[in-house]
Amino acid sequence: MQSAPPPLDVLVVDDEPMVREVVARYLERDGVRVHEVADGDQALAWLAANHPALVVLDVMLPGVDGLSLLRRLRADGDVPVILLTARAEEVDRVVGLELGADDYVVKPFSPRELAVRVRNLLRRTARPAPDGAVLRFGSLTIDPSAREVSVDDDLVTLTPKEFDLLLVLARSPRQVFSRRELLQLVWDSAPEYQDPATVTVHVGRLRQKLETDPDHPRWIDTVWGVGYRFEP
Repeated sequence: MQSAPPPLDVLVVDDEPMVREVVARYLERDGVRVHEVADGDQALAWLAANHPALVVLDVMLPGVDGLSLLRRLRADGDVPVILLTARAEEVDRVVGLELGADDYVVKPFSPRELAVRVRNLLRRTARPAPDGAVLRFGSLTIDPSAREVSVDDDLVTLTPKEFDLLLVLARSPRQVFSRRELLQLVWDSAPEYQDPATVTVHVGRLRQKLETDPDHPRWIDTVWGVGYRFEP
């Protein structure tokens, strides 16, 4: 009889014990193993010895703040990160996304909604895409099964959401997607619960990583007033 796979590890970083407790309770219902720390310094110490499948990260932390911790996470790798932020202003959310966060939830939030976002993000990153055929567009190669992207045979490091967004666009070349459609397809989120700026920021990050000249993109084209499309 085949043994069950070990549970995935999720790190929750928040200085509010009640928030950590509630988040942990909801996530553990989905079978993940939750590790809790109260500040950025504790998170860095834990991360030095462990490799979680996902990090739930509060922006406002004592010691090393959440955005500084996010910068370090992105310098070291592409672990999925969901930000918890009490800042409702769009500019604050955009900063987190530009630094490499995959998603965000504004406090006060529904623990059930956060659990769904964690579940969806883990599902996308832990399993190969249903259609594993490798996509090739000139110098750009996208391997859904390995979740790898290369340009001129050089691997490009993408966050999970950057990869998912690129794959959705590339699997339907020249089809125009609105930002709201992409929120539903990539973030599994009803448009009214997520800021369309999330898509804009992720497209900008993809262009910075893939394009020779991000201001004049070769692959991801803007259709003004509508959305985005992939140019094969």
